[in-house]
Amino acid sequence: VQMPGAKHLCCTVEKANLSGKYDVAVIDEVQLLADSQRGDAWTRAVLGLCCPEIHLCGALLAKEQLTAMIRDCGDEYELKAYTRLVPLQMEYAPVRLKNVGQGDALVAFSKAAVLSLSRYLGQLGIRSSVIYGDLPPEVRRGQYDAFIQGKNPVLVATDAIGMGVNLPIRRLIFTELEKFDGESRRPLTSQEIKQIAGRAGRIGIYEIGYVACLDERVSVVEEKLAAEDDPIEQAVVGPSEAILQIGLLPLREKLALWSTETEPLSYYRKKDVNTELFLLDMLEPYHLPEQIQWRLMRVPFSLGNSALLAQFAEYAHACFSLNAQQLEKPVPEGQSCEQLETYYQQVNLYYSFSKALDMPIDELWVLDTRNRVSARIRSALEKLRWDRPEKTFRGRER
Repeated sequence: VQMPGAKHLCCTVEKANLSGKYDVAVIDEVQLLADSQRGDAWTRAVLGLCCPEIHLCGALLAKEQLTAMIRDCGDEYELKAYTRLVPLQMEYAPVRLKNVGQGDALVAFSKAAVLSLSRYLGQLGIRSSVIYGDLPPEVRRGQYDAFIQGKNPVLVATDAIGMGVNLPIRRLIFTELEKFDGESRRPLTSQEIKQIAGRAGRIGIYEIGYVACLDERVSVVEEKLAAEDDPIEQAVVGPSEAILQIGLLPLREKLALWSTETEPLSYYRKKDVNTELFLLDMLEPYHLPEQIQWRLMRVPFSLGNSALLAQFAEYAHACFSLNAQQLEKPVPEGQSCEQLETYYQQVNLYYSFSKALDMPIDELWVLDTRNRVSARIRSALEKLRWDRPEKTFRGRER
């Protein structure tokens, strides 16, 4: 929500309004334009924002890709490279979990691993903040604050802390060096290692950042920290709304054809649009105008969550079969941490679906419910971590 009189606007890159005019724009983590799932949003912003000055902040591996894109636009650029002010120092001895303490951050690569680690530390009498992708922003802020203030001396997180987070971390501890990236389980890249390890150290608090592992593989981390990153070779592009103006084919067929056409520039590659095609298949029975189809296929939610997918289908049926003038508000199915996290996302889907169709939204209810659910998630996290000693961390304890 933009406050009246505000002179600055902050949003996710997907929400960037390309029709607006700005004095200055800042795009952070710009190397993510190569990301298979979200990269098209960064590419769209880099190429489409309307302002005389754009700051592109990110890893150096994106340099050649970005300069090629900027030259194509006929624009000028200035390159500024920055180096770390706080040195990193390796700890070669494996870390024992019972010895972690103030300012330590343990990084795992799944929600289950994060909660299991936090629970195990709780059994050792060590309080920890937890961060993973499904947590609502309000809960994340509370977890960060508890760590910053020392109420929770240890942080346990996924690689979500690798971007956009500046915390007083003394030592970064890798609990594993592989991750599932949505397609397969693979070793961390040198850039991922650098992004995560770089969270250690903070000027004025910790003048040296320490990096360690739970096992003997810290030499692998050291090697990747010293390695030169492979440069980004392609930015991901997605279809634009201009596709609605082309030809007489249905939107689904136009989108399918777009995805199969060869990209004329070698340093771009097309986004996988299977998710969009799936949603268009769901909407096909309603014979909707293409503009409505386009808006709905861009409603942000996880198709991997069956509850959210069912809610999307129910809303489509209510609007286009039953002629509902307002969407029903979702209700929680339970009070477990996972159920509450899903409910928070259902509230967001209620808001986004309504907004896509310009339907009435109870914004006060949305705000109040998000706050109440966030508070319940905080309580559920505490209960999950402290009241179930039979669930323990199953990694290597040394």
